[in-house]
Amino acid sequence: MTNQRDLDMVHLRLILVSGKTQDFTFSPNDSATDIAKHVFDNWPAGWEEERVSSPSILRLIFQGRFLHGNVTLGALKLPPGRTTVMHLVARETLPEPNSHGQRNREKTTESNCCLLL
Repeated sequence: MTNQRDLDMVHLRLILVSGKTQDFTFSPNDSATDIAKHVFDNWPAGWEEERVSSPSILRLIFQGRFLHGNVTLGALKLPPGRTTVMHLVARETLPEPNSHGQRNREKTTESNCCLLL
């Protein structure tokens, strides 16, 4: 029998660049930083070749976007009790916000034109 706590948990399938996967279960209150630390501290046996030197360089990618450290799984509105796929990569820094912001501004401009028509 499944209890309510299990239903509230978020199941993640993390994929490395190499294509290797591993499933983990987290609380909706866990942040991207919490997840990186947990994965680092519980590094899967099959991922030894990809082991990193520090949890601080592990980054999660969800729907094509890097998750910043304080973003919680609950904030992403992931479906509880179902498995969500995310990529896990080793990267010292996140992409420059300026380049990402520029892309968003261009999209916003296009959207405004369409809305005015």
